Amino acid sequence: MDLKEVGTQSRAIIDEVAKAVVGKDDVLMRVMVGILAGAHILFEDYPGLAKTLIARSFAQVLGMNFRRIQFTPDLLPSDITGSHVFDRKKEEFTLTVGPIFANIILADEINRATPKTQSALLEAMQESQVTIDGDTHPLPSPFIVIATQNPIEYEGTFPLPEAQLDRFMVRLSVGYPDAQGEVEILRRRRARKTDDIVLSPVTSADKLLEMRSAVEGVFVDPDIEEYIVSIVNKTRTDSDIYVGASPRGSLALLKLSRAQAALAGRDYVLPDDVKAFAGPVLSHRLILNPDLWSKRITPADVVTKILRLVPVPKVG
Repeated sequence: MDLKEVGTQSRAIIDEVAKAVVGKDDVLMRVMVGILAGAHILFEDYPGLAKTLIARSFAQVLGMNFRRIQFTPDLLPSDITGSHVFDRKKEEFTLTVGPIFANIILADEINRATPKTQSALLEAMQESQVTIDGDTHPLPSPFIVIATQNPIEYEGTFPLPEAQLDRFMVRLSVGYPDAQGEVEILRRRRARKTDDIVLSPVTSADKLLEMRSAVEGVFVDPDIEEYIVSIVNKTRTDSDIYVGASPRGSLALLKLSRAQAALAGRDYVLPDDVKAFAGPVLSHRLILNPDLWSKRITPADVVTKILRLVPVPKVG
C-alpha cells in the first residue's frame, strides 16, 4: 500500500465516522492519526461529549472487535484480563479470557478504578500481551486502548500516576459543539427515529496493519528530528517545569508526525506536523512547578510557549 492510498483510506474512515460525530472533524483527524501511529489515546473531557461514541464508531468503521469496560472502584484486574475457572465436566481449570482480548478497548472513566486495577492495563498497553496466572497471552493485533476520564467529580477517583499517563501517546479533548453543530445533532436524531447509529466498515484489521506499515516509509529530515528533540529537551530545562518529558515523548512526536503526513498524502514530514501534536503529546507528560497553580497556567500553555521559543527548521 502506498502513502497516497493511506491518505485516501484514512479520509474515508473519518468521513464515515463523521456521520455519527457531528462537527468534530479536527478531533476525528487526531484520533485517526493516533490509530495510524499505533497510539493509545486518553480522552479527558466533560460527560456527554461523545467520547464513547467516537471510540465505538471508529471500531465499527475499522471493522474491528470492540469492548467497553466500565471502570469502577470494585473492578478487579481479573475482570479485565480474565482468569482460570474450574470446569466441573472436564475436571480441570480452563481459561476464560476477559474483555481486554479485543482490537479496540474503551476504558471508560479509567480513574474510577483502583491503582491495582489500572495497572492491569500497563503490560497490555506496552507489550500487547497479558499475564494470567503466570502464563503470557498475546493480544489481538492491532490493539488500541481508548480511555476516558472526566475533569470533574474527583470524589472516589484515583488519578492516573505519571508512569501510566506516559503510556498514552496522546491526550485529547472533544469540547462542546457550536450551536449550529448541536442543532445538526438534533436534526439527525429526529431523522433516524432511533438512538442507534449504524456505520459501514471501511477497512479491516489487516488493512490497518498495512496502512501502519506504509507510514514507516514517510521520510523525516534530520533537521526535523533535531526539532523534535529540541522541543522535548526544552521541557527538561524550562523554569516553569518541574519534570519534563522523556524520550518516549520524542518517539511519540516522531510517530504522530509521520502519520499526520501520511494522512495528508505526503511522504515527508513538515514542522507543522510536529507542531500539530506537540500539545496532545507533551502536556500530560509534564509536571509544572507548584507556584504556577495559583496563576492558572496549564501544561498546554507551557508547551505553546516552548513552540514559540524553539527555532523552526526550514525544510520541505
